[in-house]
Order: sequence, then structure tokens, then C-alpha cells
Amino acid sequence: MPVIEPANPKVQDEYEALIREDYERCHPGDTLAFLKHRARFSVEDQGLLRDWMALARKRSSRLG
Repeated sequence: MPVIEPANPKVQDEYEALIREDYERCHPGDTLAFLKHRARFSVEDQGLLRDWMALARKRSSRLG
């Protein structure tokens, strides 16, 4: 699987915190944790996770 998440676990946790609530609101009955699990096996879920992590990077850069 291509690298989607930041290599640094602290940054990864920060990014996930920035998107978790919005992801779960946009995808009722799903969780960010389950998306991460599915992305290990599914190209479609890899793309979805990549998009959400890109949003997290943008949000993080805005926070400084």
C-alpha cells in the first residue's frame, strides 16, 4: 500500500483528530479507524483516506 499517512505517529494522531468528527458525520455508521483498516485492502478506500488526510494537512497548516 502506498504511504498515505504521515510517518510521524504524533503528526498522524494530530491529523486524524482534525478530520475524525467530520469524516464520521459525512459517513454515518463508519469510522475513521475502520476506513484506515479497509484502506489496507481497497484501492477505493486508499483514495478516500488520501483525500481526507490531504484535508487534514491543509487544516493543520492553517493552524500554524
